Amino acid sequence: MEFNIIIAGVGGQGGLTLSRIIGSAAMVEGYRVRIGETLGMSQRYGSVLSYLRFGDSVYSPLIEEGKANLMLALEPVEALRNAAFLGKGSYAIVNAYPIHTATTLVGKEKYPSLEEIKEALEKICRVEMMNFQKEADLINPRTTGVLMLGYAQGKGLLPLKKESIIEGIRLTLREKLWEINFKAFERGRELAKHVCCDV
Repeated sequence: MEFNIIIAGVGGQGGLTLSRIIGSAAMVEGYRVRIGETLGMSQRYGSVLSYLRFGDSVYSPLIEEGKANLMLALEPVEALRNAAFLGKGSYAIVNAYPIHTATTLVGKEKYPSLEEIKEALEKICRVEMMNFQKEADLINPRTTGVLMLGYAQGKGLLPLKKESIIEGIRLTLREKLWEINFKAFERGRELAKHVCCDV
């Protein structure tokens, strides 16, 4: 078994922490885990990309183009920026919460609409998009990634047990952060059962 995940976002969204939670959960289940990261100017909302691979015989962290099983995109344009990793067998879960850069805010660059982003991604793979940030804000704004993780696990898109991910949260985060992240994870699982995603 081999499973490849791309986590795409911008600095400050917790993408690197999310990759460590998933990696810890995979190790709890006895898988070999490899994580690679590409960082932009993360303190200035630059691109942050994590490659996470786990399985029985995984030796390199790098994912070939078109070979990601799952993308968790914490920011919609970052999903587009990394669409080369997606293919027909991929599934992209996208947070419909744009974070504008200085160039888009002053009008030097156009930020595509959420509809345009979704349509472009749907030409490549299966896509679900919703404002996970809005849901996370009801718990804690910094739990968006874990909420999306709960959504993916609840949809059966991630071959890891609920209990393993909960243990991954315990192993990765400080104890005072456990409860809000457990709550966010469960909220994501609930959304997976009851909400139809759309822009």
